[in-house]
Amino acid sequence: MSTKLYQWQMTGLNEDFKLVESAMPEPNEKEVVVKIAGCGVCHTDLSYWHSGVQTKHPLPLTLGHEISGTVVAGNASWMGKKVIIPAVLPCGECELCKKGRSNICRNQLMPGNDFHGGFASHIKVPFKYLCPVPDSVLTTYSLEQLAVIADAISTPYQVVKKSELESGDLAIIVGVGGVGIYGALIAKIMGAKVIALDINDEKLGIAKQNGVDATLNIKGLDSKTIKDKIKELAKEINAPKIGWKIFEISGTKAGQDLAFNLVTFTSTLSIVGFTMDKTEVRLSNLMAFDAKLIGTWGCKAELYPEVLELITSGKLKIEQFVQTFPMSQINEVFKNTLEHKYTKRSVLVPDFK
Repeated sequence: MSTKLYQWQMTGLNEDFKLVESAMPEPNEKEVVVKIAGCGVCHTDLSYWHSGVQTKHPLPLTLGHEISGTVVAGNASWMGKKVIIPAVLPCGECELCKKGRSNICRNQLMPGNDFHGGFASHIKVPFKYLCPVPDSVLTTYSLEQLAVIADAISTPYQVVKKSELESGDLAIIVGVGGVGIYGALIAKIMGAKVIALDINDEKLGIAKQNGVDATLNIKGLDSKTIKDKIKELAKEINAPKIGWKIFEISGTKAGQDLAFNLVTFTSTLSIVGFTMDKTEVRLSNLMAFDAKLIGTWGCKAELYPEVLELITSGKLKIEQFVQTFPMSQINEVFKNTLEHKYTKRSVLVPDFK
């Protein structure tokens, strides 16, 4: 194993990431060292780097929480195993964990937030909740591609389950980019009729090609017009008029405003995307429609094997939605992501010399 750890670190708001070399970390009895195969670039990373959202660990900090890799040091039973590192690592012992809410454990550790994350050659993490990757799935996908499980796929998986979506329901996905496309496909796998909303025809085309029932480009349309068009589409695809499951995944003020205005009788609105912008809504709509508004944070580590099984079984295909870049291009990739130049999830692959 290499004796050096290489990391691309954030040193300041909107500043270029800096390559840092240090000694390889030593794991304790509850930890392992993972050689990173790939680390996805998430909207949350952009929020830290560009929008000023505060990390718990002070700068300089290695960002990145969407990580796959191979265990190379530490606990003997994990040695050599290919793994997905959950984006949220719970303690497993607190009241929230015991109540089945480990994703929001107040003792949780998040790579790239609480400690140095995945834009690096290696990472030291607790091994308790690592998700082993079976060899069978590696005949179809590379380990670096599977990094997106850690957030882009697991987060919408949890929220679709949390929304109590049932077969035959209408699922409306606001924003079908890197996370939203998985939300749309997971809802479809779970038996919903799915309508995808976005302002990008290419993203909508990809959603349609992959089985989404209907799409709508909402650019320039007001919320009333959009709601009327959704009612028409729902009728065309024989979807219910009530009980809509609405998923706001764009992470924009406009998306959140729209999503709330789509609420109808017995709807459930799930907020998945994040923005620092504030929105103004009439909460009485929830009362009038007997509707629910829920949030979601990451995904319970306990659900990761279920997410992986969707891919292993072939129900969820991911190759069309992932693109890889050498990690040395991190500055270019972050800037391009900020400017919405990619339609796929970017995964950075270590290329340290």
